[in-house]
Order: sequence, then structure tokens, then C-alpha cells
Amino acid sequence: MTAVGGSSKRALDLALSAPLLLILSPLLVGLAVAVKLDSPGPALYRAQRCGYGGCPFTMYKLRTMVDTGDRDNSSPLTISDDQRLTRAGRWLRRTRLDELPQIYNVIKGEMSLVGPRPEDTGLVALYTVQQRRVLDCRPGVTGLSQLHFKDEALLLSRDDPTGGYVERILPRKVALDLYYLERRSLFLDLRIIARTLFLPLKKMGRSTR
Repeated sequence: MTAVGGSSKRALDLALSAPLLLILSPLLVGLAVAVKLDSPGPALYRAQRCGYGGCPFTMYKLRTMVDTGDRDNSSPLTISDDQRLTRAGRWLRRTRLDELPQIYNVIKGEMSLVGPRPEDTGLVALYTVQQRRVLDCRPGVTGLSQLHFKDEALLLSRDDPTGGYVERILPRKVALDLYYLERRSLFLDLRIIARTLFLPLKKMGRSTR
């Protein structure tokens, strides 16, 4: 199985993300309008994340919380019944469609379609030397840890979400990301992308039952 080199991985990112953004632009506009109509505030949410080499960058998402949501609570995490979530935001998170604007981060070269999940800069400061190896490549819109913890909000403790995340979930996510780095290949990337594309359809199917 051929490993994905830096130049070939970047070529794959551009070959897929540019037409994908063009195809999905009507959907993105419609979702942005829905976010604006559902609650006051901007359609996009900008979050500071740790990228390649540990350099911070601005990651884009569709806003899923009330406009002051990121300032109402010191925790960067969101539990399943978080009161900061809007009606549209709950649906966007459930279907993972709030992640679509990150395709723009891929085109800018800040992210890859597949890779370790970009983590909050404050949480990356807690990484061990071994765990910091996940910063040796661009973070991904999707990846093994993103797929495995697609329902992460359900696993977080209401009393201490950050503490529980750091102790139990974060080490498992980083371990999956390190596993990906050791075995990354074009075939593995395409498999992860295929699984990710079907995820919103599964989520929407469950929500209609």
C-alpha cells in the first residue's frame, strides 16, 4: 500500500476540495441562511485551532450556538444537551454539515481532507511529546478519530466535560490519529472520505424515523 506523500496528498486535496466546494455552494448558502434565520448572529463560526507544526489557524464552521455561546462557558467542548445550541445547530451537528466550510481551509492549505482532528490550542498544550507527533501533518476535515467519535457530545460528562474529555477521550483520539499517521495511504484516505460522505445520510435517515 503506497503511503501518501506531502505533494501527492496536497494534489488530492485540491483535486477533490475545489470541485466539491463548487458543487456544495448552493447547499452552503441555504444552510447559512437557515442559521441566520434561526438565531441572531453571523452564519460562520471562527475557531482558533492548532495546525501543522503547532501553528494556530482560524477554522471555519457553520455557527451552531447562540452568538455569545463561545463566551458563556469557559469549556471549549459541547455536551449533547448544551443549552447554547440553537435548533438549527443541533441538526447541523447531528448531520456533521456544520463542518462543510472547512473545505475552504483545505483550499487555503491549512487543513487536509483527511488527517488528525484539529484541536483547541489550549488542549494541545497538554499533549505529551509522543502525542505532539500528530502535528507533523495538516489536520483533517475528517479522519479516523472524527469517525470513531462522531457522537462525542454524548460521551461528555455534564458536570466536568473538559476534565472527562482530557482524561478519557483525548488520549484515545490522539492514539487513533497516530495510528493513521503510521498507516496513511491513498487507499485509506479514500476509504475515510467515502465513509464520511455517507455519514450525513445515515444521520438524516435516523432523524426521520
